[in-house]
Amino acid sequence: MGLREVKRERTRRLIADKAFELFTDHGFGRTTVEQIAAAAEVGPSTLYRYFPTKETLVLEFVEDCLVDAVAWFREQPGLDLPNGLQAVIERVLAQLESNPDRVRAVFDLAAQTASVSAHLNELTWRFRNDLSDELVRRLPASDPRDAEFTAALAAGIAMNIIETVVRSWVENPDGTEVKELARRAMTLVRGGGIPLPAAPTTAPPAAPMAAARNAFGGRSTGPSRRPLTGRRDNSPYGS
Repeated sequence: MGLREVKRERTRRLIADKAFELFTDHGFGRTTVEQIAAAAEVGPSTLYRYFPTKETLVLEFVEDCLVDAVAWFREQPGLDLPNGLQAVIERVLAQLESNPDRVRAVFDLAAQTASVSAHLNELTWRFRNDLSDELVRRLPASDPRDAEFTAALAAGIAMNIIETVVRSWVENPDGTEVKELARRAMTLVRGGGIPLPAAPTTAPPAAPMAAARNAFGGRSTGPSRRPLTGRRDNSPYGS
């Protein structure tokens, strides 16, 4: 990384840190972009070049963790898929665990602010899509549709493990070993031991066709598949 890139990254980090201080002290809704810019000693136009919305400021740390894990996985072509997925999960969790106050603040802000919650949801979907794309590239190409299906399931499981472990850690910070929970989850996945709810003794009535079409008939299954790339410079994702 050259000197210019180092300076840009330092400025970006300073803006994000000052924003979080203000969000914590005054609340997300009552903190203005102008206040954040003043605290970071930059102009509002400079702030917008790094972070086009306040929501991207909140989620900057989480996004970086997810981006880094997928980028790292792409650079490990010789790693087998089960161990690779576990390594991706553990890499994300280790980075999140390095800044517990920031992670808990993200959860609090997402619970209080609909736009932050929606942005976080989009971010996790994009992580799943990017990870799924990398898995498709590595899976046998004899049946592309089967590879896409398998990759989507695997990426969804990885994200669900991350979300479940982080939530357990946030709710019980002193009694949760993040890496141990992740390894236990992967052991269940590999051994087919994921618990499923018991089937009801009496089958519920079939859903009307209109409801079924509404639930499964649309083409869109989540937010945009725009990849999490180019994040390190000045183009954080938008809503």
